[in-house]
Amino acid sequence: MTLEKTARIFVAGHNGMVGAALCRRLADKGYVNLVTRSRADLDLTDQSAVRRFFDEQELDYVFIAAAKVGGIHANNVYRAEFLHQNLMIAANLIDAAHVAGLDRLMFLGSSCIYPRDCPQPIREEYLLTGPLESTNEPYALAKIAGVKLCEAYNAQYGRRYVSVMPTNLYGPGDNYDLQTSHVLPALLRKAVEAKAAGAAELNLWGTGTPRREFLFVDDLADACVHLMERDYAGGLINVGTGEDVTIRELAELIMDVVGVDASLTFDASRPDGTPRKLLDVSQLAAQGWTAKTDLRTGIEQALAGGFSQFRSA
Repeated sequence: MTLEKTARIFVAGHNGMVGAALCRRLADKGYVNLVTRSRADLDLTDQSAVRRFFDEQELDYVFIAAAKVGGIHANNVYRAEFLHQNLMIAANLIDAAHVAGLDRLMFLGSSCIYPRDCPQPIREEYLLTGPLESTNEPYALAKIAGVKLCEAYNAQYGRRYVSVMPTNLYGPGDNYDLQTSHVLPALLRKAVEAKAAGAAELNLWGTGTPRREFLFVDDLADACVHLMERDYAGGLINVGTGEDVTIRELAELIMDVVGVDASLTFDASRPDGTPRKLLDVSQLAAQGWTAKTDLRTGIEQALAGGFSQFRSA
């Protein structure tokens, strides 16, 4: 049954890129009782605090968009933090929702949960069929635990908790810190700085050959709300565009959008990560949803509307 517009919907992680996009989309659709808490107000790694919060709120639906996130460098260096914090967030929120009697919840994972050398495109049933990419294994393990928690609560208690697996995301509110960001915002920042400096060269990590799929974050939010409104209660479901590009092609597109005239060079001593990561989105298409924002348009919007925090830094 579709939720009433007055339903109390908790968006965990509302200050992050994904959570903010979810709040925008829910507000646009007329949901008037969005519940949010900042990290200072609610520590999601504190089980007792999370349980008290759920006991008090009488929620109807929860989106779990809260997570400790980062690119290859951050995942590989801060391995303990990525594993511990993301495990705690998933376990505390999913269990607290159950204890409070909440039947509906959406857990947002990541396509990095799939094996490193998956057949392409990646179908949902490929989960746990092979080794993970070593550079982001801690984060992936925590997200897999969240998926399995949802499945377990559904099987044991009849809950209707859904796990959504988005591909690589970008857009307004992204992280442009070169030490912790993902590949697209990192390339966007490098291109802007190269243009400002009049640089003749733009150097990138890796070989430029890995292929990646990119989804505009507002499209992800639209897909999530679409599934909520359809009362989707199936298993793990991928969210993506169904199209990918090489890192070199991405860099060339970003340079064209930014208007930077420089040559591309690659540092092959740096890790490439997974060779290819393209999601099979046929299950989502069967639910009546496809991505709307092409890559060039999304990059233009990220540059024009979501880049102010970097420009002012």
